[in-house]
Amino acid sequence: MTYILRNGRVVDPANGRDGIFDIEVRDGVIARVGQDLPIPEGAEVLDVPAGCVVTPGLIDMHVHLREPGQEHKETVASGVAAAVAGGFTAVACMPNTSPINDSAAVTRYIRDKADAARLARVYPIGAASVGSKGEQLAEIGELKAAGCVAVSDDGHPVKTALLMRRVLEYAGMLDVLVIDHCEDPTLKGDGVVHEGAVASELGLRGIPGEAEELWIERDITLAGLTRVPFHVAHLSTAGSLRAVRAGKARGIAVTCEVAPHHFVLTDEALRGYDTNTKMNPPLRPQADVDALIAGLADGSVDVIATDHAPHHADEKALSYDQAPFGITGLETCVSLTFDRLVHAGHIDLTRMVELLSVNPARILKVTGGALSEGAPADITVLAPDLPVTIQASSQHSLSKNMPFEGWQLRGGVAATIVDGRLVYRNLAVDGLGAWPSASVQ
Repeated sequence: MTYILRNGRVVDPANGRDGIFDIEVRDGVIARVGQDLPIPEGAEVLDVPAGCVVTPGLIDMHVHLREPGQEHKETVASGVAAAVAGGFTAVACMPNTSPINDSAAVTRYIRDKADAARLARVYPIGAASVGSKGEQLAEIGELKAAGCVAVSDDGHPVKTALLMRRVLEYAGMLDVLVIDHCEDPTLKGDGVVHEGAVASELGLRGIPGEAEELWIERDITLAGLTRVPFHVAHLSTAGSLRAVRAGKARGIAVTCEVAPHHFVLTDEALRGYDTNTKMNPPLRPQADVDALIAGLADGSVDVIATDHAPHHADEKALSYDQAPFGITGLETCVSLTFDRLVHAGHIDLTRMVELLSVNPARILKVTGGALSEGAPADITVLAPDLPVTIQASSQHSLSKNMPFEGWQLRGGVAATIVDGRLVYRNLAVDGLGAWPSASVQ
């Protein structure tokens, strides 16, 4: 099958493109990118709707797909349906399934489910330790051979400095990324929200920002010792960002991600005790939010990742202390980023594509991040000015636990293409009605 995406504004930082270009897709591969391309005989022409932007496929390097073992929250199939509706052509899924993804068998199970869904690409992340218990190094070589692109005990930090050193050393030999959930468990204790004035007013147990910052300092020091790349998951405080900047200045290969809820919400959102505001790391004060936005703008933060964490409504209906941490994010990320970062003047479209596509592909060393000739045709079409009202009932994830119900935002997703196949089409975008039908819409 051959078709041409015609007359779209292409924003492709990896190839230095920002202008009106045509893209020819042939048999799932980008065949040509240029201006006023001749139309091959028999090729279909897909006119990019006015005002839309064509980018390399977005990649979310931190999601929880829950399967196997927690299919009441999410399945691989429902998770990738949510991903393509959110503009993501690929996701990397954390290992805290049941059983934990610490073996080739679990990794292959996840990949088989993703292959059957035929929507977004799924890159499994294996456990750093057996059972994510922090006691014994997982078989990292086996996990890589089965298809894992990184290792992490996400949901928990890698328990000891010695184990983290060993994880870095083995992962370094195998060219596998190490991602850590940075949090001192002894400082966190039984805290459920950020330790501060709001927590005190509400009578909720607090988690100091220093619990995150101390662990990041530890891991950056160990990354320097081993000379192995290390990635900070869901960074949330100004102090953590200072530590990452300092590590980069010392030449240490440290990268980091920030989730949309941490640059959009503050701990003031806790008032009302809505458990959809309960997440780990917790929502922080305005000073931390301002620091994260500055880091996203100046390049200190490498990636926007959703930390998509679906939970069943019955679980989130428990008291604040008892409800699980986490919110969904795959289908709200693009709109929140457009509205609160791009249209607010903090970043431009090029920087948005770097944070959501170029850098995740580079850090994970996976397909994507560029619209290059000969590359798989993983493409996202964005609608920067699309009015969006967030409604949980219209989302594709099995779980609806997010605190943005009814928010009216500017900017969304028009279409998602994976391996040349149109897998998502947003019929709210004028002009897409002429495009072929898609698996998800």
